[in-house]
Amino acid sequence: MTQPALMNTYGRLPVSFTRGAGVRLFDTQGKSYIDGISGIGVNALGHAHPAVTEAIQSQAGQLLHTSNLYSVQKQQELAEALCAVSGMDNVFFSNSGAEGNEAAIKLARMHGHKRNIEVPHIIVMEQAFHGRTLATLTASGNRKIQAGFEPLVQGFIRAPFGDLAALENIAEHNDSIAAVLIEPIQGEGGINMLPAGFLSQLRALCDKHNWLLMLDEVQTGNGRTGKYFAYQHSNIMPDVVVTAKGLGNGVPIGACLAHGKAASLFQPGNHGSTFGGNPLVCAAGLAVVNTLRANNMLNTVAVNGRYMLAALKTQLADQAHVKQVRGEGLMIGIELSTPCAGLVAQALEKGLLINVTSERVVRLLPPLIINQQEIDELLAILCPLISQWPASSAA
Repeated sequence: MTQPALMNTYGRLPVSFTRGAGVRLFDTQGKSYIDGISGIGVNALGHAHPAVTEAIQSQAGQLLHTSNLYSVQKQQELAEALCAVSGMDNVFFSNSGAEGNEAAIKLARMHGHKRNIEVPHIIVMEQAFHGRTLATLTASGNRKIQAGFEPLVQGFIRAPFGDLAALENIAEHNDSIAAVLIEPIQGEGGINMLPAGFLSQLRALCDKHNWLLMLDEVQTGNGRTGKYFAYQHSNIMPDVVVTAKGLGNGVPIGACLAHGKAASLFQPGNHGSTFGGNPLVCAAGLAVVNTLRANNMLNTVAVNGRYMLAALKTQLADQAHVKQVRGEGLMIGIELSTPCAGLVAQALEKGLLINVTSERVVRLLPPLIINQQEIDELLAILCPLISQWPASSAA
């Protein structure tokens, strides 16, 4: 699609949507699509959710923005709600996940300086994705997205994802570490899962060396894995958690949550954001949090996630080119033996929106409101496409 007034930063598919309802989107020709990616995990409650719609409409008629120079009531209410569901102590609001991760990086550096570390370093993971600002770009483990933007930001040490021995080795040979930044499940990296018990072991390692444990839950947070945050599957408490995407169901909001020693690091003047946490986005965020907390919704996400994962494994069991089906809750990856980006256009033609990440992983992030009948409808389109993916693509 040629759009000369826009910078050429996206490889756009040849479709434009005019409206959405629940798990469905409708294009300019009126064609219906099942949304299997929910705006890359953003539309957690689907499209035109009544609670979010009402909250935005009501707030827009009262007050959109003042400034963080003043108390913002809806911001306080959303912060209290997020602390209640997370066990964290306080929140800084940003406009995006990348900005939330920038706040986390600043917290780590301040923690390091308070420990008299002259040049604090943060351990980050191979295949990670934390954003596209210069610092978060550097923290990400994808050379392709870094190319052309050098010099990158100093202060990061990279380790293999899920390799505790590698982290212990870094600790033994480097006394400048201030924090570890890690995704509980790598989204852009290919729905990569941590070994069982890893976060508990990492928590212990961070405690031993006085490192901050910082979790990037931009994609895994807000109910995506069947718990409000993915770390809650492990019964640990991080020092910093960053979330965004599903928090606003479409309005731009991110949050950096802190606990314990990390919660008292920032003081007035240390950090800020003009638009971060304005009344409009916080009203939407509060509607999302309250909806996720109601009617046992997170348990339903977990149940439907297990249903979807099991159905995929069953329906694709005899496909030699399907290497693995993995995930947690409604965050699922189907890894093929060769690159499969062409499946995105094939699915679009059939009325299904999917995404391929890390070249060969079909990523599914459907709205959390999806029911089992809709899951069956999604799989009835997707599984035949994967099964019929050219035999020549198999390893």
